[in-house]
Amino acid sequence: MSTQAPQSRRRRQVLSRERIIEAAVGLLDTAGEEALTVRALSERLSTGSGAIYHHVGTMGDLLQAATGSVVAAALPAFPAPQEPAAAPGAAGTGGAEIRAAALGLYDAVADHPWLATQLAVQITRNPWGAVTPRVFESIGRHVRTLGIPRRTWFATTSTLVHYILGATSQNAQPPGASREGTAPQADAERAEFLDSASRAWQSLDPDDYPFLHDISDQMRRHDDREQFLTGIDLILAGITALSRPA
Repeated sequence: MSTQAPQSRRRRQVLSRERIIEAAVGLLDTAGEEALTVRALSERLSTGSGAIYHHVGTMGDLLQAATGSVVAAALPAFPAPQEPAAAPGAAGTGGAEIRAAALGLYDAVADHPWLATQLAVQITRNPWGAVTPRVFESIGRHVRTLGIPRRTWFATTSTLVHYILGATSQNAQPPGASREGTAPQADAERAEFLDSASRAWQSLDPDDYPFLHDISDQMRRHDDREQFLTGIDLILAGITALSRPA
């Protein structure tokens, strides 16, 4: 009796929906979407395919659940709802929260490279699923505090979300590469790549490409994460400027 109870608890733990999603995220991080198969999950969890289907449905359902799990962990918990700014052009309070949500998604994609593609798929093809509402709510509820007209809330939030998706996708590493675990090698490869690109720009005719000559050294030394946040700040500054009363 004393040995059966722990075994029973372990079996229930292995077959839980949460454990299956956790294992799916691990497979996706290691080798990408192609690695997420029922057979691979069955071997990792020491269970049968029937149990996996019972808990999570199809592989498409599981991929969506894995995406939702990572996104939920990446985005700050929803704070208490805030009232919109009193008038267009009024000082908003949501800039810091928007930056935090954007950075959360950026870092999540850096840690889970497969996430960039899934975010794009979920937001463009599945606006009624769990992922799209959470992303838009995490950005949009703070957009409405920026003092911009209500009629511009959707367009403004969409602009921010599309920028976040594009920038994070561009900087995503191949599956299996960890932002922390392989940082020295990744940093060395990045530095070599930027140095080669910078020297190539400098070799161009300065009369034809004066701008590239001026920024080639900046490109070599730039930090992707800081550049990403600069883009967010530029969008927020443009939003504020355009909404000011004439």
